[in-house]
Amino acid sequence: MKNLKKSLAVFFALALTASVASAADIYVSLETGKNKNDGSKGAPLKNLWKALEISKVGDTIHLAEGNYPGKMKQGWFMMERPVSIIGGYSKDFGERNPLTHKTMFQPLNENNDKTGSGKGLLHLEFDQTNNAPKGINMVIDGLIFDDGFASSFHTTKGKPEGLDTGMWLEGPAKGANDKFVSPNRSAIYSNTAGRAEGSITIKNCTFVNIGNNGININWYKGKVNVLNNVFCNTRMIGANVLCSAANPSVDWEFANNTVLFTWSRISDLADMGFGVRTNTNVNANIHDNIIGLNVLTGFDNTKGNPKTRKTNIDGNVFFLNRESDIQMTISPSIAKVRVDLFEDLEGTDGIESIEDNVDLKDPKVFAGRINPTYLNAFLSMKYKESTKVPENQANGLRSALGLPLQGTITTKVDMFANRYPMEDSLKLFGAMAGKGAQMPQ
Repeated sequence: MKNLKKSLAVFFALALTASVASAADIYVSLETGKNKNDGSKGAPLKNLWKALEISKVGDTIHLAEGNYPGKMKQGWFMMERPVSIIGGYSKDFGERNPLTHKTMFQPLNENNDKTGSGKGLLHLEFDQTNNAPKGINMVIDGLIFDDGFASSFHTTKGKPEGLDTGMWLEGPAKGANDKFVSPNRSAIYSNTAGRAEGSITIKNCTFVNIGNNGININWYKGKVNVLNNVFCNTRMIGANVLCSAANPSVDWEFANNTVLFTWSRISDLADMGFGVRTNTNVNANIHDNIIGLNVLTGFDNTKGNPKTRKTNIDGNVFFLNRESDIQMTISPSIAKVRVDLFEDLEGTDGIESIEDNVDLKDPKVFAGRINPTYLNAFLSMKYKESTKVPENQANGLRSALGLPLQGTITTKVDMFANRYPMEDSLKLFGAMAGKGAQMPQ
């Protein structure tokens, strides 16, 4: 039996080596390509979905500029095998600059009824058996994810002066000017039971106007690298990495990212709204990021048992996170801490290092980079809550029996996840030398 297991291990190792050795480059150009082409640089395919269908483990798909609509304009893409996607090329692949040659996933509300539904604009659905690929090294680089034109917004409610939409609406609510409800999906999502092992790197990407998490990565074993990205106006969590294996087996590096305007789950502003969250069995190295203007907290370390993970939080810039810069479990309660008190967290369960984090010293670095109208509305945002308990027969009986009375709670906010201008989100690259997202290389 031992010899059989050894032979099978050698077989799978050789098979993986062979597949990596034969990995192909596939070129896709929405403007100049055709799906009957061979996918070479001189004869690119037209559609990303076609490239994903024919790709094999380890292939690299090169995407030219354009707004890729998905199969039958469904607005999202299924990746069933780990491959790399590199965007930001000119239409002839002669030049690459992700901020100039925009490679976008920017679907429209009018197409929300198309067949199929993904949990992410890019939905990674890998093998859930032990035959899943091992030793993978996939890269997602230079893509722009913007769900702001697929989402639904209220026409007038929660619409500060100068913004082009009212507040974001979760289904079944639908704005008067929208055909369908919001899709409520992440930008990049990977399935919870996938067993692919190796590394995934997400870099030089922009996540803006996302109705769910910016990235929601469930990784089995290996390394998750999230490097040099902008997260702007996402909902619930900007970046979330989870381990889907039973044992600690995922290392996560989150470095040189800019994370702004992460909103709560619903408009009461009370539940979620985390810039970054780490989870059970994920060892995180979070450094040199700019994390600010998030509705609840910049970094959340309360999910699961903190003793099952190791977290390093070093050299980050925090500013104007609404309730705290970090919240974490210090049994039996949750501590909400500002950056000037981070030293008090040294030695706390799960915290390996927490050094050289600072508050933003020079707000001028964001002059001409953060949309001023949006920022002013956010900083001026007001929240009101009113309770109405009707004096009816049912409440009279409850009162007589000492039971809680029932009523309705009405909340009103000045704004909630209103659409942010995509072009302005790109200006956040390079705001501060060495911290946050730098200009893509």
